[in-house]
This record gives sequence, structure tokens and C-alpha cells, in this order.
Amino acid sequence: MNYQLYLEKIRAGEKGLNPYLDHFNVEVAGLSSGRAVFRMPIRPEYLQGAGLMQGGLMVALADEAIAHAMMTVLTPEEGLTTIELKSNFLAGVDKGELIAEAGVFKKGRSLIIGDCQVTNGAGKPVCRVSATFMLLRQHQK
Repeated sequence: MNYQLYLEKIRAGEKGLNPYLDHFNVEVAGLSSGRAVFRMPIRPEYLQGAGLMQGGLMVALADEAIAHAMMTVLTPEEGLTTIELKSNFLAGVDKGELIAEAGVFKKGRSLIIGDCQVTNGAGKPVCRVSATFMLLRQHQK
């Protein structure tokens, strides 16, 4: 996959490139070298039985934000895939929006590590996610 072309189209607001982002109305609010900021509305259908945002959806948002932050530092021969994901839920949230701010912590030869903090619209942390991705070289894809 040509990640640079994909990111250019995402930055331009093109739809149909990432079904997850489209389905959950995720806005790519920022992309720069090693960084990504995503915004996602909290809708009633995203809440779990106790009336709070379903945790897996917050983790999925963070995973996407981390992956996009990582895409900004890949060479044309590299791809990536998630191999480990850890989440900490910090507070419940039931309305407004989620803001996922992700960054690349370290890029090595075979692994890349990223972190993401998800906050509510008022800036209160609600979830923290760290992830390790495997770097795939052209011959591994």
C-alpha cells in the first residue's frame, strides 16, 4: 500500500478510503511526522448497557490513530500490522466527542511503538492505549 498517497487523500478529507473512519464519523483533525489527532462523536448507539461509551470503540479509535501516526514515518518499502495493544480505561464518558492524540514513541528495525491518549471534549483523559506494531518489508507483504 502507498501510505503517503493514502495519507494525502485522508488529509484532503476524501471518503471511502477507510471504512472504519467513515462508519464511525471519525475526523482526521491532524497528521504530522509521528503524530495523529482524530475526533469521534459519541452517539447513543456507541454506548454500552450502563450508558457509557463502549470501551472497545475507544480502543479501536486509539489503534487507528496510532497506526496513522506510524504511517507518517514509514518508508515506501514498509508496511505495518498491530502485534500488541494495551489499554487503560481512566473515566467513563457518555456524550460529546472523543479526541485521540497519538504519537510514535520509537521506531526500530522490526518494531514500532506508539501511544495514544483519548480525552473527552473537555480534555479529561478517558483512555490510554499503547501499541506495538511489526514493520513489514516489501518482501514480507
